[in-house]
Amino acid sequence: MELNTAYAFGKEVDAPFVEVEQKVRAELAMEGFGVLSEINVQDKFKEKLGRDFRQYVILGACNPALAWEAFGKELNIGTLLPCNVVVYRDDNDKTVVMAMDPVAALGVIGNDGLTEIAAQVRARMERVLAAV
Repeated sequence: MELNTAYAFGKEVDAPFVEVEQKVRAELAMEGFGVLSEINVQDKFKEKLGRDFRQYVILGACNPALAWEAFGKELNIGTLLPCNVVVYRDDNDKTVVMAMDPVAALGVIGNDGLTEIAAQVRARMERVLAAV
């Protein structure tokens, strides 16, 4: 099942969380993205609040070549990078993968030079999701 919002797009997968997370990481790498940051939300809520939460990881993905181009067009772009990709277990015991929509995120800047870069990032993220 595909999932879309005004700021992200994704899909629901009928596969175990760990398997999907590993596949997402592999597909990101195939598209030239490295994972610069990672937040295990489940662990952090347990550690900081003593509360249980579903399996949920936020991966901060970055494609260095495209980031280099983006910084050349807009120095403050770092406030919107990296692109977040989340993997979580939903209430139906399915795994969901969602990616930040770079076209929506970079559109708030109003810099036409970023439009093409954002479209390239989105196309790569769409391929990642299609392969999961």
